[in-house]
Amino acid sequence: MFEDKNNPKEIENLGEFGLINHLTSQIKLKNPTSVKGVGDDAAVIAPSKNKQIVVTTDMLVEGIHFDLIYTPFKHLGYKAVTVNLSDVYAMNAVPTQITVSIAVSNKISIEALEELYEGMLLACEIYGVDLVGGDTTSSNSGLIISITAVGEAEKKEIVYRNGAKENDLICVSGDLGGAFMGLQLLEREKQIFNENPAIQPDFSGYDYVLERQLKPEPRQDVIEMFKELGVQPTAMIDISDGLSSEVIHICTQSGVGCTIYEDKLPIDPLTVSTAEEMNLNPSVCALNGGEDYELLFTISLEDYEKIKEQKRVAIIGHITSDKGKYEFVSNGDTVHELTAQGWNAILKKEDEN
Repeated sequence: MFEDKNNPKEIENLGEFGLINHLTSQIKLKNPTSVKGVGDDAAVIAPSKNKQIVVTTDMLVEGIHFDLIYTPFKHLGYKAVTVNLSDVYAMNAVPTQITVSIAVSNKISIEALEELYEGMLLACEIYGVDLVGGDTTSSNSGLIISITAVGEAEKKEIVYRNGAKENDLICVSGDLGGAFMGLQLLEREKQIFNENPAIQPDFSGYDYVLERQLKPEPRQDVIEMFKELGVQPTAMIDISDGLSSEVIHICTQSGVGCTIYEDKLPIDPLTVSTAEEMNLNPSVCALNGGEDYELLFTISLEDYEKIKEQKRVAIIGHITSDKGKYEFVSNGDTVHELTAQGWNAILKKEDEN
């Protein structure tokens, strides 16, 4: 897409508008609802008749959400987009457009930003989304990426967090804990490298958990599955902050309680072995790790027959009428209180210790 990568160029040589043009000149709009994209004061999106628009924004901050020591720029760009698309899918909607705003320090080269945008545009291409605008500014505290995603759905199809009801089944797509273990692996190898730069990181055999952390995929296929099976979730959320936190979000907003079963948690064998290697409990990693970007949803008992044979989802518990009572049944049939111990985006560094 971009040329002349052998001679790094300074951002200041292009200026703000020159940089925007340089990074966005290859963007082509695909969706008929994208009336006007990059190049004006605002993008223009014309929703189809009888459709509702959903809009979501996520921000990724260097040193908080990612570490450039082990995060490739292309992977970072891809992830920045897909985590936003995951929020759209969590509404049972289809993403159509995004805007991208970045704050950049002078330590980052044009080539690095090109790779960042290559990752963003790859995600847009795969998921059929248009990049229609954004903003660029300077930063004194590292790289900051803010993406707004827009999606659409029929009014009757949109799913919120507050619709779970007593006896609904609690389901989750994919598997859990892999992204957290990928992060632990990267942090471990970083520490070893910092202590002895002569020792190169060894990631052989860990491809799956690394990909779960560095290149998460939103569950577009699950949304398509709902339509194919004629299933309408009663509540839904994506798992960005950890299963325990997300379950409690649904229960709190729905005014209900829940019971989750440890033996029903879907955990990949590599996640289990990596956790055990690091003396971590795989179930705890699945409950509290975060960044899996799977879909957590509830369905009525009437839809059980439709979904029970689906390999891409697991039924992990049920909704109860006990508002505020969140239970976790361990493999030994011991009942524990389920608490929100997942990622807290505004927790101060000193509070984490």
